[in-house]
Amino acid sequence: MPNTFSQIYLQFVFAVQHRQSIIPSAHKEEIHKYITALVQNRKSKMLAINSMPDHIHIFVGFKPNVLISDFVKEIKVESNTFINSKGWIKGKFSWQEGYGVFSYSHSQIGSVINYIQNQEMHHKKKTFRQEYIEFLEKFDVPFEERYLFDF
Repeated sequence: MPNTFSQIYLQFVFAVQHRQSIIPSAHKEEIHKYITALVQNRKSKMLAINSMPDHIHIFVGFKPNVLISDFVKEIKVESNTFINSKGWIKGKFSWQEGYGVFSYSHSQIGSVINYIQNQEMHHKKKTFRQEYIEFLEKFDVPFEERYLFDF
């Protein structure tokens, strides 16, 4: 739409089904490239992506032409299909239901990118559960622990 301008920066966090540690590190780069293409196909800009064996962080410059829930659903479904088609893991790969999405200002872009790029270092000090609860508390997102990812 002409004369429509936006500046929306979102970090998405979601986990592997049952929090299994099965994202293959040997294929991380290929998974990241595939998900980056999915993001770009939805007219958004990938700013940073990194995964641990049991979860992923995706930071995008988001275009408000699609619902956030549809965006995440499509990324998860299509990346599930991609990973399963490669046969990298025994059984079926699937992302867990639900996700976290957190918004940032333009001035925070560098620090969020740095945080995502240094996931391995962060997880030497804290678990994904600790990290995720920290996000929810930092952003004042009300939650009940029983509805968090399967930990």
